[in-house]
Amino acid sequence: MVIRPPLIVIQGPTASGKTALGLELARTLDGEIISADSRQVYRKMDIGTAKPTPEERASVTHHLIDVVDPDEDFALADFLTLARTAIDDIIGRGRLPLLVGGTGQYITALLEGWAVPHVPPDATLRLRLEQEAEEIGSAALHERLRLLDPEAALGIHPNNLRRIIRALEVCAVTGARFSDLRRKQPPTYEIIHVGLTGNREMLYQRADRRFDQMMEVGFLAEVQSLLDAGYRRSLPSMSGLGYAELTTHLLDGVSLADAVQRAKFNTRHFIRRQLTWFRGHDSGVAWYDVDEVGGDAIQQAVAARLRDIRRSG
Repeated sequence: MVIRPPLIVIQGPTASGKTALGLELARTLDGEIISADSRQVYRKMDIGTAKPTPEERASVTHHLIDVVDPDEDFALADFLTLARTAIDDIIGRGRLPLLVGGTGQYITALLEGWAVPHVPPDATLRLRLEQEAEEIGSAALHERLRLLDPEAALGIHPNNLRRIIRALEVCAVTGARFSDLRRKQPPTYEIIHVGLTGNREMLYQRADRRFDQMMEVGFLAEVQSLLDAGYRRSLPSMSGLGYAELTTHLLDGVSLADAVQRAKFNTRHFIRRQLTWFRGHDSGVAWYDVDEVGGDAIQQAVAARLRDIRRSG
């Protein structure tokens, strides 16, 4: 019988407690954490992306944090390559991999075995499509994608211009449909899949408090330092929650209070989108309401499931 190595996956919306749970499990189960967060890959963006602290990273080995500079491209294909390499390396050293994060597409793509095409970005084509979007709107580009690749268009929101452009770019460069290039070959891990959720209003309040704490420890100064270093506001990295809104304060004269309020509002909207994604991709997930179930109980359940897997192997 082929032994399938275990992989713990912890997912959930912003402010649901994923980082704390992942750290505790990694410490007690001799594990290492692979970040499934599309913003923590950027160097110099620490506070606003809620990266683990230096002390936390010293106590538990982390992967896929500080991978690229803010002006470098990092796509889903890059995540999948690096994440798979990290998981296999961790398993090869006899330790336990834990995939922890809130970027639902990253997690789903890894667990379903998406084969995302490695198509380098075409700056000229992207610029032309961005200019078209300014003239005719992202919905028109989405309709163009629908005619070229209905399946890809179905999985991309009409307002998500970045993903629309990427799909059109892949179609143009390869001559193939974006969806056809995304074959699936599920990985051979024994998945222990944990989802954290909770009352939506509670999540909103926790996210608000976390943003206030970020501001207290220097989030605004972090954004200013990025702008001073020459990182343009148009970069994908600078469109992240908090970074875009604080940039409007620093460059456009929007009051700080208004910028902070807008960031909190957009974070709440992001939480709603995260929950929607997770609801649509929740096969095999053991969900825990963090209002009702404590971290100790979740850790015990995960440890028991891990013991069962190891005994059966």
